[in-house]
Amino acid sequence: MRLCTLILLPLLGWLAVAPAAAQLPSAERVAALRERVELLESHDAIENLQATFGYFFDKGLWDDTADLFAEDGSFEYGLSGVYVGQEHIRRALLLYGPSGLAQGYLNNHMQLQAVITVAPDGRTASGRFQGMVMLAEPGTNGIWGVGIYENRYVREDGVWKISSLHFYPSAFTDYDKGWARSALPMRGPSALLPPDRPSTAIYRSYPGNFIPPFSYNHPVTGAPLTNLPQAVDSVLGELP
Repeated sequence: MRLCTLILLPLLGWLAVAPAAAQLPSAERVAALRERVELLESHDAIENLQATFGYFFDKGLWDDTADLFAEDGSFEYGLSGVYVGQEHIRRALLLYGPSGLAQGYLNNHMQLQAVITVAPDGRTASGRFQGMVMLAEPGTNGIWGVGIYENRYVREDGVWKISSLHFYPSAFTDYDKGWARSALPMRGPSALLPPDRPSTAIYRSYPGNFIPPFSYNHPVTGAPLTNLPQAVDSVLGELP
């Protein structure tokens, strides 16, 4: 499936732009096609970058994970605050387990349903992903989780890097009890390694139902997907 996608994407891009490009002079037609190919290549590079983040993060390869970020990049996970700068992110990742993990640890974060939007200039991009989480630590029960990634990317010296990664956990639950009998809270900021900034969004995970704003517009209507209807907070009685 992946190989088919890699083959079909450039072909579909060529077919989409060919009718319009055919009306242009030869030099402009070549330039238009080159721009289209560059955008498709950027889309593919960003998808691979985010997948690589998942593989590194899953196994506690913290140095390799931090190297995926821009020097002034940021990392935000739930309500734990925002860590800014590659080196601070490198240290903050240790909050999610020892380097290389260890016996009894599980830290799987899968990224699905990718929607990647590359800016027309090909220098920045955004990506939204559905996250599936499986967690465990020695002496504790397993945890299932789901959430949404809303990320930003930047191309530096021809290489795509993560400029901001924000994971919005939607729900955590005990592995044995399941969603109907267990709703685990998100953890707050670390006292051991405080974040550089407070969380950019304050909300409740399940049984709350917060919808993170979309980084892209509606693909049919073109309307922004940022001012979304949100459920009233079950405790505070107001919108998050």
